[in-house]
Amino acid sequence: MGQRVMEISQLRIALFSGNYNYVRDGANQALNRLVGYLLRQGAQVRIYAPVVKEPAFEPTGTLIGIPSVAIPRRKEYRFPMGLSQAVRRDLDAFAPNVLHVSSPDVTAHRAVSWARTRGIPVLASVHTRFETYMRYYGLGFTEPLIEAIMRRFYRRCDAVVAPSESMAQVLREERMGFDISIWSRGVDREIFNPERRDTEWRQSMGIADNDVAIGFLGRLVMEKGLDVFSDTMDELRRAGVPHKVLVIGDGPARNWLENRLPGTAFAGFQSGRDLGRAVASMDMLFNPSVTETFGNVTLEAMACGLPVVASAATGSESLVDDGISGRLIRPGEIHHFAQALRAYIEQPELRRNHGAAGERRSRDFDWDRINHTVAETYCRLVRQAEGSS
Repeated sequence: MGQRVMEISQLRIALFSGNYNYVRDGANQALNRLVGYLLRQGAQVRIYAPVVKEPAFEPTGTLIGIPSVAIPRRKEYRFPMGLSQAVRRDLDAFAPNVLHVSSPDVTAHRAVSWARTRGIPVLASVHTRFETYMRYYGLGFTEPLIEAIMRRFYRRCDAVVAPSESMAQVLREERMGFDISIWSRGVDREIFNPERRDTEWRQSMGIADNDVAIGFLGRLVMEKGLDVFSDTMDELRRAGVPHKVLVIGDGPARNWLENRLPGTAFAGFQSGRDLGRAVASMDMLFNPSVTETFGNVTLEAMACGLPVVASAATGSESLVDDGISGRLIRPGEIHHFAQALRAYIEQPELRRNHGAAGERRSRDFDWDRINHTVAETYCRLVRQAEGSS
């Protein structure tokens, strides 16, 4: 007899997240979109994550709080502290047929153990290069240890999904799992498109119509490459290349960046249509970060018809076609970043052509189609678990 057909509506998914909605970022917005899609298909989903009194946005689905503590030096983030008896009782009552863990923290480790003792399959999703964060806190020597811990964690899961082929390849090379596939990211084209460009808004930010604005988009934390960004702006200034800098986002490093780059236009945190307007009102995006596994900001800029200069690292490598829709530069190569940006500043036609190529590429990323692949992976893991029991 063949395996029975598994419908998405038969799924009962327990999702564990270290940050589902208390601080807004690309990873948790992707998780919320996934849950919304699953609920629309009739699946049952229960989310287990830290909660705070004033979260960044309302959660999609039923959110159960788990024990957590504030992370030293980054108190806006919470560190999950395991499975309390109340959470275990809630899990038992919910009786999931698949678990999804989205960060390799203590609670996720315990959740994987809970699932394995019950024969419940586990899917892990990778959202960021956690091991690279230590470089920004003077702890780069701990990377091998962190990689070993992560390897043990991911290899205890039944499957792993990564947001880009470049990140999936890194996971394969580091032997992080045996069943690794892609859960990409989508872009809301109603929000992010070239028509959202607003010259009046640019002018309100001190950017004239004939100014060329280099944009940064993201949370203002050092691990996003703010040091490389500011050093590159210094090189352009020393070379006498006219430009304006537009920074969209907020975070604990904002004061540092304001002091480092006087005269920069800071738009602060933006969301929804306001964010689409701000991104489309740039002339190019500069994304020097090496910590992303996908690069939501890169895709959003491409959808707005902007060329992107990015680090040749996981995420951007799977989005930017070097020399076609942007430039991929070796991480930290300040001079080469500056050269790439200068070419776009001084050659408007090159800027338009590469921006148009990126906009065409962005059309490949549809949220429902992308999230359906995750649902299909859940179904496959449940069928496999039933077949082996």
